[in-house]
Amino acid sequence: MNRLANETSPYLLLHKDNPVDWRPWGSEAFAEAETQNKPIFLSIGYTACHWCHVMAGESFNDAETAAYLNEHFICIKVDREERPDVDQLYQAAANLMGHTGGWPLNTFLTPERVPFAAGTYFPKEERAGMSVPFKTLLKDIVRLRSEEKERVDSTAENVARELTNLWHRDMRGPITPQFLDAGAIRIAQRFDIFFGGIIGQEPKFPSVALLNVAWRAFLRTGTGQFMQVVSTSLDNMLLGGLHDHIGGGFFRYCVDERWIVPHFEKVLCDSALMLELMTSVWQFNRNKLCETRVAETVRFLLRDLRAGASFASSIDSDSDGEVGRYYLWSEAEIDAALMGTFAAKFKSAYNVTRDGNLNGRNLIQRIGTAAPFPQSDADETLLATQREKLLKARLERPLPRRDDKILADWNGLTIAALANAGTAFNRSDWTNAAIEAFDFVVKAMGDGDRLYHSWLDGKRGAMGFADDYAHMARAALALYEATGDMRYVDHAKRWTHTLNEHFWDAEKGGYYFTADDADRMIVRARMVFDQPVPSANSTMIEVNARLMTILGSQDYADRLNGIVNAFAGEAQRAFISMGSFYSGLEFALLALHILVVGAPNNAKTHELINAVFSRPLPNRILTQLAPGQSLPEGHPLAGKGMENGQPTAYIWVRGNLSAPVTNPVTLSQMLQLPPPRPQPGQRPQ
Repeated sequence: MNRLANETSPYLLLHKDNPVDWRPWGSEAFAEAETQNKPIFLSIGYTACHWCHVMAGESFNDAETAAYLNEHFICIKVDREERPDVDQLYQAAANLMGHTGGWPLNTFLTPERVPFAAGTYFPKEERAGMSVPFKTLLKDIVRLRSEEKERVDSTAENVARELTNLWHRDMRGPITPQFLDAGAIRIAQRFDIFFGGIIGQEPKFPSVALLNVAWRAFLRTGTGQFMQVVSTSLDNMLLGGLHDHIGGGFFRYCVDERWIVPHFEKVLCDSALMLELMTSVWQFNRNKLCETRVAETVRFLLRDLRAGASFASSIDSDSDGEVGRYYLWSEAEIDAALMGTFAAKFKSAYNVTRDGNLNGRNLIQRIGTAAPFPQSDADETLLATQREKLLKARLERPLPRRDDKILADWNGLTIAALANAGTAFNRSDWTNAAIEAFDFVVKAMGDGDRLYHSWLDGKRGAMGFADDYAHMARAALALYEATGDMRYVDHAKRWTHTLNEHFWDAEKGGYYFTADDADRMIVRARMVFDQPVPSANSTMIEVNARLMTILGSQDYADRLNGIVNAFAGEAQRAFISMGSFYSGLEFALLALHILVVGAPNNAKTHELINAVFSRPLPNRILTQLAPGQSLPEGHPLAGKGMENGQPTAYIWVRGNLSAPVTNPVTLSQMLQLPPPRPQPGQRPQ
């Protein structure tokens, strides 16, 4: 065993028996590099990454390659999910050096941790159309540092300078009345009008943050082209190969423009983001496809990713030594599993053939089949029964590896999505699952007002990053809406206070990714670009707006305006990477505060609340008060109570207060109306 044997990360433990003398990221490895004056070979990956496993098998388990690495380099292995701060930094460095980035990310650093060369997967031997062989690359790096050290040092200095500029430059800019609409149009123009997803993106990711911008723009303006962008993308993603039609949930991405062939890893945050978008679309048009996929996605989360009370990180793409094998079927396997259930109906609906559609096997998907969705109720019921039989048969196969690591930020996304779906579909069991996961994170990963980023087998990982606080604060406020329990607001307040105290950039505004008392990196990132999850800065625009509206405190308005001002200029330049910024800004500008006053055990109170939850209101803030309770003095809704002794609702948006509403049908109709548009120069109130 090498020095990874005592780590908790499932990914790092996969490499503990490599002949490479891997070290975990930390001061001990850095000190060795400086003492021995050796370059650092930094390799970053994660458990569900197929090409990470390929390179490990080819190179890191090869004795000759390992011996060369051990002699000439200090080798460090990092789990990108456990240390997103490290991954974020060196992915950006790879981009600056002309590489697209991705995993495995293999980077060569000076002893001071500054990168001077990078790449992703390198084959062991010469292979047509592939990168330089890994052994050849290692020798080139050693020669370069020995014979051309000035060139190496110059490259490292340039990269360090560019990294500093990337995150510390002035990104400020104006917010014009056209800001939201102009940004939404530019984003929508990047979508494939035939198949959905971003044009020219290869591989094709769901890009949920950008779809959210288009969806919000449709709800805000009624412009049909925005709806077309969303519906085209969702139809193809929900009917095609991105969705696991047998077990539910979503794969990471598809390798083709038509969403037929997925890459088979499943990651928690992807299903959480898709769940929230599908719920909102269903609230608008009661879309049967979205309703079905919401239920299947929640079932997948609770069955396959539940780890105690919380949620595990991912499921591997490989099983039984083959990528995707767990999810593929021969026609004979399907016939055997569906014997006596009219298998021909299933094969017609899912385009199952003898020759298959992927490497001689069948990937179950429903695009371009003879029986498009939906069929009659009877046919869909039959197909659901048949999928259950196939799931039962599939569970007898060797299971893909699951990464049981608990991540605070990804659990926060999942908690919020489950809470919103639970209220929309009136599924208290979904809401309860969200509450249980929240309580686990608070207990196991919390320490006073601080959070840890990861947890596994009773051990906490790195201290929390900005994403952890932001997404858990948003999750807390989603549960506040679902339950009316002020303890969730208290958690959101405390985590926001921690961000303000330890992460805020007092000079330029916005939150750093790491705390001021965290281990120092060569550059402290101030991240606003969406990664696998929405950025903390964008999310905190919404969180601060929610807290401002619930508590009536101007301090939160000042803070969210500080974030908006800090990054508004960058959002106009890099809009394709900042979808969540636009969504957060819209929330702040058009926050819709709905107050329901009534006894919690009164059926009419619940009718008013359900009328709110039945509508797609992405900028909604719902406050529930019992008779006798009141909002803080000075709040626009302070002192509002029941009308004629009946449970009563009030709507407040951009300074406009509705008359009291006691009829849930009337309330539902009022919530269909578009909110007042922002006027020139208006800021969050």
